[in-house]
Amino acid sequence: MKTYELAKTFCQRFPMGVYWWRVKKHAAIVEQHLNPGEKVTYAFVGQKNNSFYDLFSTAVIAITNKRILIGRKRLFFGYFLTVITPDLFNDLSVYSGIIWGRVEIDTVKEQVYVTNLDKKSLTEIETKVTEFMMEEKKKYFDKNEKK
Repeated sequence: MKTYELAKTFCQRFPMGVYWWRVKKHAAIVEQHLNPGEKVTYAFVGQKNNSFYDLFSTAVIAITNKRILIGRKRLFFGYFLTVITPDLFNDLSVYSGIIWGRVEIDTVKEQVYVTNLDKKSLTEIETKVTEFMMEEKKKYFDKNEKK
């Protein structure tokens, strides 16, 4: 389960964030929804909400070679999965607070907030997400121009 290993490594490298809850279960949701030929290249963990006070919405965010997947296993049954494809990606904002940081992924349909991140991880997350999206958007627009 590569997603869990990447998420665990992220948690070990940046231990000051709030993301200890059920990381293995959340990573399993991402793994379950990988398409054939899709590989996870980077994964990080944070709270999928817009509040620094909500500490129980942990999610695993995985960047694959095709899209971004955000998986959250519910406590008793079911799960939540959010998928962000390059054609729907608009912008990324990073906020650094006193204790934790927040990343806001702006899409055509919604804004996805990942909060309670270790402030030291913000630069790495921003770099990985924007590099991936810029490369994928080039491919997407190149395909459309050829038609």
